[in-house]
Amino acid sequence: MVDKKEETLIEHLEALRTMLIRCLLSLAIGLGPIFFITPYVMDLLIRVMMAENEVTLNFFSPMEVFILQLKIALVLDILFCFPYMAREVWRFVAPALYQNEQDFVKSIVLTSSALFIIGVLFCLFFILPMVIRFGLSFVTESIKPVFGIGNIVSLALWLSLVFGAMFQFPLITYALIRSDIVGYETMKSKRTYIFVGILIISGLLTPPDIISQLLLTIPTYGLFEIGLFFGKRKKIL
Repeated sequence: MVDKKEETLIEHLEALRTMLIRCLLSLAIGLGPIFFITPYVMDLLIRVMMAENEVTLNFFSPMEVFILQLKIALVLDILFCFPYMAREVWRFVAPALYQNEQDFVKSIVLTSSALFIIGVLFCLFFILPMVIRFGLSFVTESIKPVFGIGNIVSLALWLSLVFGAMFQFPLITYALIRSDIVGYETMKSKRTYIFVGILIISGLLTPPDIISQLLLTIPTYGLFEIGLFFGKRKKIL
């Protein structure tokens, strides 16, 4: 006779397997149609990044543009399928949570998604054009820029994900304080260490130049202060 605990474990593993299969199937189904719109997305991405900079992008191998389009398609596929995958994950996790925990998770999902989108847009429309303009400031009559499309688009994708992730900082700060994991006064007194920590993380996630590092550090620290402010005023649980 099978033990009830063993039955429960098997049921959980089966539910996990079903959830993962559904998520992977949604990605596989969405990838094909999304790949066909990728060239237009890449063209728009380049126009936004280059803005008024008259620079021609070059590719240096026959498959380079195709691989870039595939990367963009994968990122877009994940973004488009995220609501469905989030629902599947929620259906798997929700039964294990208390009602107050379920209410908390529901309350932060929209905020987290909005912060991620704001971070990506901030990066694409403000940070990347600024980084490119900074690079072009070194142009002279004897030094001409030759930008590879692979480097530019890969940089855009990576920094967009980084900024989207780092823009979760106010939500993380708010949650830690209001769930009593870390006290408000403790967090407030550790501002200097937190700033240094953000600076180090920014240095690891951005290209090896001080401009990109500061452009990620300053808004992220500002978002930490916003999370600190709201963490003091409102309750989560």
